[in-house]
Amino acid sequence: MLEWIAIACVAILLAVIRSRFKVSGTEKPTDIAPRGPNSPLKDEVSIERTRSVALICKPSALANYLLKNCSTFTNYSPRVGWSWRASAVLQSLHEMCWCYGNPVHFVRDNLLLSDDGLVALDWAYPAHQMRRRTSSHSTCPVLLIIPNSFGKITRNVLKLCQTALSHGYLPAVFNRRSHNGTPLTTIKLQQFGDPADLREAVRYIRYRQPASKLYAVSESTGSGLLLSYLGECGSSSYVTAAVCLSPVFRCQSWFENGLCWSMQWALLLYQKMCLSRYRTALSSIIRTDTLFSTSSLRCLEEVLFCQTEQVGCASTAPTVTRISTAASWEAYWERNEALRDVDEVAIPVLSVCAQDDPVRGNAQSTVPWELFESNPHFFLLLTERGGHCGFSTHCEENATGPANPMTEPNSVTVTRGANWSHRALLEFFKATTDFIAAEERTKQLTAKRKGLGGVAGGRVFRHRSVSTCKRVPMCSHNIHAIYNWQRSYTR
Repeated sequence: MLEWIAIACVAILLAVIRSRFKVSGTEKPTDIAPRGPNSPLKDEVSIERTRSVALICKPSALANYLLKNCSTFTNYSPRVGWSWRASAVLQSLHEMCWCYGNPVHFVRDNLLLSDDGLVALDWAYPAHQMRRRTSSHSTCPVLLIIPNSFGKITRNVLKLCQTALSHGYLPAVFNRRSHNGTPLTTIKLQQFGDPADLREAVRYIRYRQPASKLYAVSESTGSGLLLSYLGECGSSSYVTAAVCLSPVFRCQSWFENGLCWSMQWALLLYQKMCLSRYRTALSSIIRTDTLFSTSSLRCLEEVLFCQTEQVGCASTAPTVTRISTAASWEAYWERNEALRDVDEVAIPVLSVCAQDDPVRGNAQSTVPWELFESNPHFFLLLTERGGHCGFSTHCEENATGPANPMTEPNSVTVTRGANWSHRALLEFFKATTDFIAAEERTKQLTAKRKGLGGVAGGRVFRHRSVSTCKRVPMCSHNIHAIYNWQRSYTR
């Protein structure tokens, strides 16, 4: 109850303090997409301009395919006029804090990690369906959802689970240690961008659903973990495609510059409430009195992960303490910055962002424009409005009817009540999957024309012994089967 009272107070303060937002319905639509300070020439970047959304990326065969087949990319119509949904701040608070009649049920798997820690996977099922586990022989694609780094399961995540179920996906929400009711069995919390726990969770998903394709979606600051995982694992990530919703790209700067005081106060209060449950256990590795007296997200992160070696030390020599803390802070982000290994990412990644995002900050300084303009694996879908994980549209209505489990996997149909960003990411997954399949067919046809699959080869095959003809089972996420389309994809 205290949590919701605090959030309500924050919402009222934000509505009063940040009441200046665009409400005029007569504004002319933006004709030019915002660009970074060092923008390349027009022939070096592909930009699809519409009334309020732009796709920014490096020219490639996949980029052209996306522009041709993803109609959602070009039909975003944000709320305007005298509506609270026209405010970036209010619609962001609505998606992050407002209650949502849960349309899905979750079945939890607690995963015991190699160091005896626990993380949890919450598998989503329609509310009308009996709670039973999916067969390991199921071919439904798995959608791995990574919430924000504070462990709050938002309205946006629940709506994404509902939409994914209605399109034939099997959603699984990844919960870090101590997040969302996951027991803390070791005196260790997961660092901001440490993908070790996520790597073990992906291995479990592949073990449980060996015949399913794996897609990944991250929300807000959870994108730091997803991008870290994709960068460290490279072509061994076993993820077909990924999407980041309202990501925070420059994570160290985000912690250092901070949010507006009201948002920072609300997030800080929520994180302290979650950590207070483990106050006694954490006191053996950190100074809990310092932890619960911090006044910023940066100070909280520093106390949790950068000052553990100072427990039990004397309070003297403050100059040495400041120097070691600063060094630890820089070293911490060398290991946890989301974009540290971005050049190793080997799958298509779509980032959906809004210019007026009040959490990420100013787009000109917080969006890595050069990444999208030079790396063919990254795509930026930038909207004029939308807030943080908001993207409210005129046609958005309440969802009608339960999710249909018989829907064909990877099919994308118009769903009433579905968030625009959710429809866009599902279209992106379908388009990339179809593109990969088309490239595979082209490659096989080319091989046959070169005689690799001709009559002579077939004759030799028939005369082989039975033992050499035995078919070896192959995981559907075989690395070579997924990534051998990159040459044509990046051309």
